Amino acid sequence: MAQLAEKFLLSKLSRAGFVALIAIGVLGFTLGKPVTAVAAIAGAGIVICSRTFRLNRKNAPWPRIQQVLYFAFLGLLIASLWTGPWELRHWIYALPLLTFALLPIGIAALISLLVLAVVIVTLPLAEGEPERHQMISAFLLTLLLSALLVFLREYKARQLVPLRRTDELTQAASREYLSADLHKEIQRSEREGIDMSIIMIGLDTHLTDQAPPDKDIRSILPRIGRYLHSQLRDFDTYYRVADLQFLIILPGVPTADAIARSDTIRKGLNTLLESYSLKLTVSAGIAGLNIGDDADSLQQSAANALRRAQQQGGDRTQAYSAWSQAAPSGPASAEGTA
Repeated sequence: MAQLAEKFLLSKLSRAGFVALIAIGVLGFTLGKPVTAVAAIAGAGIVICSRTFRLNRKNAPWPRIQQVLYFAFLGLLIASLWTGPWELRHWIYALPLLTFALLPIGIAALISLLVLAVVIVTLPLAEGEPERHQMISAFLLTLLLSALLVFLREYKARQLVPLRRTDELTQAASREYLSADLHKEIQRSEREGIDMSIIMIGLDTHLTDQAPPDKDIRSILPRIGRYLHSQLRDFDTYYRVADLQFLIILPGVPTADAIARSDTIRKGLNTLLESYSLKLTVSAGIAGLNIGDDADSLQQSAANALRRAQQQGGDRTQAYSAWSQAAPSGPASAEGTA
């Protein structure tokens, strides 16, 4: 809820800023100040390309357009230090914060220092302006405040790293950690000479003509996550690899035992879905660790087994075998169980 409130507030602030900048741009054109107007329009473009304004739409080319608009805005502000207008120079104070928000820290720091140098060099050109002697101290103050905010942002990000390891909805581990964790388990299994299997579980939403609405499925995902957690040992781990797919790592478990455990989990999930009046079934694909397997090949084997289970009608467990793709019409190394 805190994250939703933060996004809502940032969205409202970005929209208010966009409206204000557009108003300044229109007023600048009306009063015959085109440089100020163009700078305001560029600033409005930076805001409208931000994620907070676009409600988390991450499609390209928005970030690239935002960077182009930023450098156009930067060029206008630097040009104003040499040629005017004077009122545009006050926008320099907002530049460090904007720079650190849009660019990597190293590049942002370099640009801020270059702007500070330009301010010092162009200060004699502002002779006759009563505020010119305050520009350097005011710019340094905003630069220090921006550095403080950047420090707090990076500190918060590091503190939240452990929390980001889990999916908020299902409490499963995040997909970003899957390959690294699976690689470690493979190395440990090979070093200790023990078995290891993985299970990929998926809801068969595409196998029914009466699939429930997405909101109904999402509402049951937390219960699915809690059920999976209750069925695993303390050293087993499970990951959310897609919207409706989970992968479970079972150290020390051979393929035959993984099939039996998968059937138990799959049938329990079917019962859970039925209790919520969701007409869905669950399929599972099993892959055991073989010589030469790595994290990617093992995941691909489990995904192929799951896909084959769903192609055979779903609501079953299917184990992967190296020759199953060579003979797609035949059974896998272990028969699927309904």
